[in-house]
Amino acid sequence: MILIIDFGSQFNQLIARRVRELHVYCQIEPPGISTDEVKALEPEGIILSGGPASIYEKNSPKTDPAIFDLGIPVLGICYGMQFMVAGLGGTVEKAGKREYGFAELEVKKTEGFFEGVKKKSTCWMSHGDSITKLPPGFKAMASTANTKFAAATYKKKKLFGVQFHPEVVHTRMGKKILYNFLYNICGCKRSWTMKSFAKQSIENIREQVGDKKVILGLSGGVDSSVAAVLIHNSIGKNLTCIFVDNGVLRKNEAEKLKVTLKRHLQINIRFVNARTLFLKALAGVTDPEKKRKIIGRIFMQVFEAEAHKIKGAEYLAQGTLYPDVIESVSAFGGPTSVIKSHHNVGGLPKKMKLKLIEPLKYLFKDEVRLLGKALGLPDDLVWRQPFPGPGLAIRIIGEITPRRLTVLRNVDELLLEEIKNAGYYKKLWQSFAVLLPIKSVGVMGDQRTYENIVAIRAVTSKDAMTADWARLPHKFLGKISNRIINEVKGVNRVVYDISSKPPSTIEWE
Repeated sequence: MILIIDFGSQFNQLIARRVRELHVYCQIEPPGISTDEVKALEPEGIILSGGPASIYEKNSPKTDPAIFDLGIPVLGICYGMQFMVAGLGGTVEKAGKREYGFAELEVKKTEGFFEGVKKKSTCWMSHGDSITKLPPGFKAMASTANTKFAAATYKKKKLFGVQFHPEVVHTRMGKKILYNFLYNICGCKRSWTMKSFAKQSIENIREQVGDKKVILGLSGGVDSSVAAVLIHNSIGKNLTCIFVDNGVLRKNEAEKLKVTLKRHLQINIRFVNARTLFLKALAGVTDPEKKRKIIGRIFMQVFEAEAHKIKGAEYLAQGTLYPDVIESVSAFGGPTSVIKSHHNVGGLPKKMKLKLIEPLKYLFKDEVRLLGKALGLPDDLVWRQPFPGPGLAIRIIGEITPRRLTVLRNVDELLLEEIKNAGYYKKLWQSFAVLLPIKSVGVMGDQRTYENIVAIRAVTSKDAMTADWARLPHKFLGKISNRIINEVKGVNRVVYDISSKPPSTIEWE
């Protein structure tokens, strides 16, 4: 196992991804992890991530420097390298010339974690500080035009540092460098697979829960479905799933999911129709964050009431994924700026006085899909595109009314039909329609119309941390537009969203 200490890097999730792609399990922990906790984890190696802070700043994140004396190989990346250098007697200063983007890396000796790496190759830099003096025992391993110590090592103590980012694809030999660290230096074994993760998770859940009962909020998405199967394989009939129809689902979705879930998941599922309650509470509300809060609050009320009917339940299971966590919590110990509220990150367990189980907490979406396949889930569940907890409520910009819900549901159904028929569904991270709060003038049948505008959103992504708008063919987009305007009453204009995340979000909220 590799321990990744998170100093707040925007690339942190990529480090975990690269390690796992090399079939080694890794665990991400905050800088506050103690040396004793590190020892207890028994990692083969430690990776210190990059981060946005400067090491000489008062509130910059730091971990216990005693980790350098444990005899465990340590790789510091960018800020992680600077933390290592500063903590062991070197010097880090504000760079005279910052270095962002591509740079040519020149390796002095192709040995150690540079074994098999070309002497000159492209790397990706992102730093405003530089190391001006190495600590005693360290030797320079590589440089760039602007960075004298682009890599360094203290071979005897198994300490390594790189100023660049080997985890990003722009670093041509990055994967090879990480491979060398994992296998040649740390002595890791190729043991990380979804089957091995499933086996270990089942054992962990069984040990944690024992013969107690677990409740899980089932949405029908891949995350909650995989979590349900995983837990069911651990404790069987002691798991009860609750599906809440909040009135802002897609067209006939509750009915379709009921059939699908009962057919493929041999699990005890309770279906609760709370449409009226949710829609009444949402009436007249236009602010997207308020919509999320209302839906979260009502969901808690409905879910709690249904959960109380399950005697002896002591645990609450959630399909929380790693991106949910890192968008809600900062590596600096406090909350990040609120981008959006995640109903499945915190709050509910305290309200219900239940112990929390999050078996997917350190997985990315693509890993969850692989896990689902390993557990035998059908493709129509495994490959379901993400659908937000607040549902169509946040895809209707402005007030939610029965009429506006009907319009968006009909558009959404048509859009997904075309996306699937054209073979794009599995290739896209998400594809959906947004109903805008404005109307436009149109001409249909030689008559003036004044109807709704619909925006189409389709993005590609690996983990939802970043996303790019999908370059769908113009002819295909034209077909979708024509069908929507001709077949959905109340729409006379369709636009296509060509913004990426960041600076936008995937959803329009």
